[in-house]
Amino acid sequence: MTVIPPEVPLDDEEFVTRAQAGDREAYEFLVARHTASAYRTAVLLGAGSDAEDVIQEAFVKAYRKLSRYRGESSFRSWLLAIVANETRNLHRSRDRRHGLVLRAARWESSASEVAEDDAVGGVLAGERRAALVRALRSLPAKDREVIVCRYFLDLSEEETVTMLGWPRGTVKSRTSRALVKLRGLLATEKVSRHG
Repeated sequence: MTVIPPEVPLDDEEFVTRAQAGDREAYEFLVARHTASAYRTAVLLGAGSDAEDVIQEAFVKAYRKLSRYRGESSFRSWLLAIVANETRNLHRSRDRRHGLVLRAARWESSASEVAEDDAVGGVLAGERRAALVRALRSLPAKDREVIVCRYFLDLSEEETVTMLGWPRGTVKSRTSRALVKLRGLLATEKVSRHG
């Protein structure tokens, strides 16, 4: 009996190198590997029902720009930067700001199920989610983007720098200021609801 050693999974860089050399199957693998992340990014940044169109366009543009990818950042963060740009293009052309918070609330609710079984717990969780949605909606776009990257997409600081194309210091300071604004909005919301 012959024992076949387990296959070592190839990392993105190997597939990128193969795709840059013209291997379409390698690029198809990258698309399959990163579609969910790209879709979630587009939705959380406000693409709404147009998220599939946004990511399709992003994958096409990424393929065309693949020769310019130098591996200075992860392929994932490079790709998500393209998705973010495509989503911004969508916003500019259609002025859609409401999609982010609606999708973010749905994603958050499916990602963190309410532990309480009783109806009161569910109502309270729904109210907290609705308050978060309202607060996110009222943040300026750049604050919303950095919050989405860091906390909804769980991107590292370096990935956020790449995705948004901002200097590291800007990402740090904007994240800090955006969290303060978000907390303030949530505190104001709580006072106005219970006051």
